[in-house]
Amino acid sequence: MPGLLNGVIVRVTLRATMSRKRALLFALPAILLIGISALLKATAHGQAWPPVFLGQFGFSVIVPLTALLVGGSVLGAEVEDGSIVHLLATPVHRLTVVVSKYVVAVALTVVFAAVPEYLAGAIAKGPSDRLTIGLFVGALAGAVMYNALFLMLTAVLSPGRALAFGLLYVLLWEGLLANLVVGVGLLSIGHYALAIAKSIAHNSALQPHQTVATGIGMGAAVTVIALAIAVNGLSAFSIKGDIA
Repeated sequence: MPGLLNGVIVRVTLRATMSRKRALLFALPAILLIGISALLKATAHGQAWPPVFLGQFGFSVIVPLTALLVGGSVLGAEVEDGSIVHLLATPVHRLTVVVSKYVVAVALTVVFAAVPEYLAGAIAKGPSDRLTIGLFVGALAGAVMYNALFLMLTAVLSPGRALAFGLLYVLLWEGLLANLVVGVGLLSIGHYALAIAKSIAHNSALQPHQTVATGIGMGAAVTVIALAIAVNGLSAFSIKGDIA
């Protein structure tokens, strides 16, 4: 992405985000996912649990929670300490700032959520099983979509409010309503990712509330719109000196 990715911003963001305490915080959902998968593998009777636990729970709680922690950190710390003003005072385009931080957020979410999703699937079904591969690809898609949303929230709200709204979204919308109400599932990033996973896994226990075409189309639209709003939010911040 020539002109859209700034190596200096990427390196600074990565260094600032990956402090020891934050790395441990990012890893906690992954440790939970892998640990419960190993426990279920050892104790559960039958093989009905992997698509339900790794699919529904993984995509509606683990992946978005990790993306919320990461996506909020790549921009939130600079907003809180005011250093974002100095960054926005440089001639670097706002789109470049957003894309550079977004790439870091997606990459870290892949490491702390998509890879653990694959490892948990490998524990449950084997490393080359279609379900394992499908879950990994779906988690990759989820990392792309969720981070756009949470980066947008941080750009237009204060970091504290962005975290609060993000937690409500993950726990209520994705974790509860999207899995109970079909209409809500049509507007769920977790179900977009689940539809992509099912198209590869061909497992009927994965139950997205839309087709893979809808999941890809809606997911792409959400990602582009969220990033556009994030760019606009940073532009407003640089003018007013504060988040509205």
